[in-house]
Amino acid sequence: MSTKALLPQPLSGASTPSRRRKLKAPLALLALCLVPLACTFYWNGYLNNASSSSQRTPLDSQKILMRCAALRTRPGPPLNFFERSASDRFEEGTPATIIRNATIWTGGKNGTEIIFGDLLLDKGIVQAVGQVPRTPVHNVHTIDARGAWVTPGLIDLHSHVGLYSLPTLRGTFNLNSNKGPILPWLRTIDAFDTHDDSIQLVMAGGVTSMQVLPGNINAIAGQAFMMKLRKTAERSPTSMIIEPPLDINGSYSSHSDHSRWKYLKQAVGENVGVFGNRMDVMWAYRQAYQKASQIKAAQDIYCAKAEAGLWNSLVDSFPEAFQYEALVAVLRGRVKISQDVYETVDIDAIVRLSNEFHFHVDSIHGAAEAWLVPDVLDRMWGGPPAIALFSDYHRYKRETYRGSVHAPRVLADHNFTVILKTDHPALNGRYLLYEAQQAYYYGLSLERALASVTTAPAAVAGLSHRLGSLRPGMDADVVLWDSHPLRLGATPTTVWVDGMVQPFGTEIGTLVGKGKEAPEWREPPRVPDWKQERQNAVKWDGLPPLEAERVSDTVVFANVSAVLIRGAEGIEHMFRSSEVDDARGVVIVHSGKIICAGVSNACGPLVPNRAQLVNLEGGVLAPAFISFGSNLGLQEIAYEPSTGDGLPFDPFAEDVPSILRDPGGIVQAADALEFQTRHALIAYRAGVAAATSPPHTFFMSSTFTGLSATFRTGAPHALAEGAVIQRVSALHYAIRRPNVPPLQDGHVQVPSVSTRIAVLRRLLLAGEDERAGETAAWFSRAADGRLPLVIDVGSADVMAALLKLKEEVEQKRGTRMRIVFSGAAEAHLLAKEIGRARVGVILTPLRPFPQSWDDRRILPGPPVTNDTALVTLLANNVLVGIGTVDAALAAQARFDLAWATAESNGRVSPEKALELATVNLERLLGIDQALQEGDMVAWAGGSPFDMQSRVVGVVSSAQGCVDIL
Repeated sequence: MSTKALLPQPLSGASTPSRRRKLKAPLALLALCLVPLACTFYWNGYLNNASSSSQRTPLDSQKILMRCAALRTRPGPPLNFFERSASDRFEEGTPATIIRNATIWTGGKNGTEIIFGDLLLDKGIVQAVGQVPRTPVHNVHTIDARGAWVTPGLIDLHSHVGLYSLPTLRGTFNLNSNKGPILPWLRTIDAFDTHDDSIQLVMAGGVTSMQVLPGNINAIAGQAFMMKLRKTAERSPTSMIIEPPLDINGSYSSHSDHSRWKYLKQAVGENVGVFGNRMDVMWAYRQAYQKASQIKAAQDIYCAKAEAGLWNSLVDSFPEAFQYEALVAVLRGRVKISQDVYETVDIDAIVRLSNEFHFHVDSIHGAAEAWLVPDVLDRMWGGPPAIALFSDYHRYKRETYRGSVHAPRVLADHNFTVILKTDHPALNGRYLLYEAQQAYYYGLSLERALASVTTAPAAVAGLSHRLGSLRPGMDADVVLWDSHPLRLGATPTTVWVDGMVQPFGTEIGTLVGKGKEAPEWREPPRVPDWKQERQNAVKWDGLPPLEAERVSDTVVFANVSAVLIRGAEGIEHMFRSSEVDDARGVVIVHSGKIICAGVSNACGPLVPNRAQLVNLEGGVLAPAFISFGSNLGLQEIAYEPSTGDGLPFDPFAEDVPSILRDPGGIVQAADALEFQTRHALIAYRAGVAAATSPPHTFFMSSTFTGLSATFRTGAPHALAEGAVIQRVSALHYAIRRPNVPPLQDGHVQVPSVSTRIAVLRRLLLAGEDERAGETAAWFSRAADGRLPLVIDVGSADVMAALLKLKEEVEQKRGTRMRIVFSGAAEAHLLAKEIGRARVGVILTPLRPFPQSWDDRRILPGPPVTNDTALVTLLANNVLVGIGTVDAALAAQARFDLAWATAESNGRVSPEKALELATVNLERLLGIDQALQEGDMVAWAGGSPFDMQSRVVGVVSSAQGCVDIL
């Protein structure tokens, strides 16, 4: 086309030349104006034509456009999800199940909905709740619940099952990486061990789903996965993932439909300190998220061009850095973050980080000080996070020092979503519900307590469309309980995952719920009012005063239902109020001694005018508990060596300094006792008035542990009257294989089992030898039966060798040794032999855990086995006590004893259970004479086994006083 053709042409019917001359000037001016306009129209049209017809469209353009569209897709179920008639996890051949006549806690209506009726499970989902027709489906299995409670399967939002696989072996510890602080590309699914012994045990506690998180050594530790515990037909970790991310295999083809949540673990605080201080860690965060922000911006520009059809301008492929893919997804709001953070300084830093880079932290974990800074949490980008925490496991490291049993209730009062978790294996994941029970005891409402392990974690994980509640269309993850779920000792009778009944043990006809037939087991327990304590805890910034009011004169306890005392045969009743007329008793205490216990008419005349009155409201007086085995009174903060005695010398690992003149380096715990520690005072206020502590550290004890001391936890100092009950209680020795992750070279520097037994034989048979120093003298006393020898041991095979050694020593020396096995996870396998040899056992802990190879053959108890280790040992006339290795758990003694009775199928009475932490320990450790008159605890509202009771006083005859708490 010529240039002329582009210019304006004369119109038909042109004017005369004279007229053209008259219009020449105006037309010239018009032409000058129109030519640029025409050129503009032309070039715009040219460019439009070029963009629509001259762009080279790549072959994968649709994939690119789908991928770009997916960036804006909100994760969640497809629109037709609630129309499903079967679960994507359903396995063919699974029969339908009807649970009839159940009391169903559905999780609906903010946890207040309770339906008495039926539940139909079929094709992996809940098909009906309430009324179910008699023959709704074929091939159906029917269960009559007889009014028992049914809940959704429990969800642990913070677990390391499969990563910290048990028993701990060289190849089963995959929790943390040493490759740096920022590792968003790691995936826990790549290390999940399906052979972890914990899996079946955790599910036996009613836990059906969990978030498998990496550890907290790294600031950004990697991607987590929500998984079900059920073993699938495929038997692979991948098949256990709930709604696996659609791109887990690198495919984006289905992103046009919907998207699924991803999960990320982040951490800040003490543990991340291996890679620098707090400032280093936060800078590492900012660098990582700045890099992710740049990638996100580049992707947005790329997608804007692709969606505008400007393909020629896309000279490169889709911009991404594969390692930072998870962080880019975080910035797009497509990732659920679990943030490990404890202290205010770190909470504040993470809140600032979220606002700087505009991403939301969905839940903060650990959160020891979260309850103290609600206003800070409210500033989190995108809204406040949920709070996942322990109910009562604090002060084991500095950043948890201000943690409190009142935190769940305080957080709930500020409208935060509260989630209880186990951090398995930090706490035994089987007892997730126990965390909710304790939170309920300290004031969390019934609805929120149950929600904290069901609906709340499901919602935070973005899975409330299928988990956490019971309504039609939900996954058929269901637990049938033998008692109300918030009663201590509540045990599943049956657990369904995806509608499939889960097998637990090998025993046929396992009994569950025997001894719990009384109506109160079906009712929610009453609990004390902790309002004043809660307010004080907040007022004192998490560290309220714990000292008692000491009364040396007369104290009158009114409305007493019973007085339990130490007797010749164990715990017996000194007084019990009439069950006929419900008469309440009176107990008069003067200078720490009971001078009268009976009905008010009998004791009334002995009450002085100025006596202090304490109303027990139907409560009891009972012997005080003794805590055994932890570093209570020897170290205030487990992870802080500066707060304790320090490491004793281990002659197997190093030379003991010659200045000691003792090759074994035996030390006495009494020399390092600390009084008025928070652990000790909190235990005291929970009824633990005494503790026997051997010298050792939180993580590992040496072979020669030393000499334990027994002291009063409420004493002001070591020189106070009665503060040290027994300076030397027992000689301690340890024979265990290592239960800690191995060193990098694959070896742990510990002596062999045979070496330690050989040394023990030599020490017990050698007699006193001045050249062998203190070590020989103390072991000679143990060989002669003058001192208990407590051996920390787990393996039944090692115990068998020790029983033979005991027999050998006794024959050669003509003595009777007083040997006690502590730990003793496998003692049930030798119960008859242990009883015959008159060896005592201190179960530490009472509820066993296959932590190490030595502890792997535990007797779990219902619903896995009929018997527990406790029941088996008692049946074989073994003197049994209970202990704990963790001072942070010493205050839970009364709850442990309640569990002992509840799991015994009615074979352990409350009185027998009480003996485990009182007279039995006294006899095992030879301190029964020192406590013959004994400390007593005043429980208001009930017995130590009632959740409605609480400690209000401690009576001490040795100290001549009553401590009012």
